[in-house]
Amino acid sequence: MHVLSRRRFLATATSAAAIANVPVALWSRTVDAASPGPPSIEMPYPTQPPELVQEMVLVSHSDVARVTELVTRQPTLAKAAWDWGFGDWETALGAASHMGRRDIADVLVAHGAHPTIFSAAMLGQLDVVKAFVTAAPGIQRTRGPHSIPLLAHAKAGGAGAKAVYDYLQTAAGADSDPTPPIGDADLASIVGVYPFGRLPADRFEVTAPKGQLQIQRPGRFPRGLIHVDGLSFYPIGAESVRIAFAPNANGVMRLEIRDPDVIISAIRT
Repeated sequence: MHVLSRRRFLATATSAAAIANVPVALWSRTVDAASPGPPSIEMPYPTQPPELVQEMVLVSHSDVARVTELVTRQPTLAKAAWDWGFGDWETALGAASHMGRRDIADVLVAHGAHPTIFSAAMLGQLDVVKAFVTAAPGIQRTRGPHSIPLLAHAKAGGAGAKAVYDYLQTAAGADSDPTPPIGDADLASIVGVYPFGRLPADRFEVTAPKGQLQIQRPGRFPRGLIHVDGLSFYPIGAESVRIAFAPNANGVMRLEIRDPDVIISAIRT
């Protein structure tokens, strides 16, 4: 008799600090070799639980003790990546890099995380950053998780990354791109609730706390919206996605999400 087991971590908290204390529940499946036919398993091969992967990326922002605990038990978690929404992929190392957490980055790399230009910028590895730019001209314009620019990663590295920060100030596009302003009247015209299904969670809530537009589904992390033009935006970390607003024939505001085809269309209630 063979036993397949894995740990499921509940990801109900809204911060890395809180989720580190989430209780652990054990899930197991017993497979009897004498039973008729193969067991029903949804995936081709066992994969790491999504809740655990999300926690790994979350705690990599700030909790070196939990990061160390997780990768010591399962080293492959050092390569964990999570899509926060719309294709805003973030790796554990990416999280540590934009937060300036050299200690966490060192633990992750030691356990197999894949270094990037963003981790190199935060860690102050000037030769590595220059080599990236030489090998792929324009790569400094690439945005990291949550659309955070490369220069911000070097700034997060503090004094140890000053040489990289100074260099990137001379590299066109390494800093944030200016975004066109959006007026209060336009903000007010699109804020509201946009249901797209029959379940309570089948809706988007568009809000503008302190003038920063964001979109959120109930119980999920909010995603900031970056203004492109008119009433068109992209969600942070997904520059090619478009979230556009326009009144329909009855004058009611409609939300449309394209990536690149229309994924969701919803009318404000």
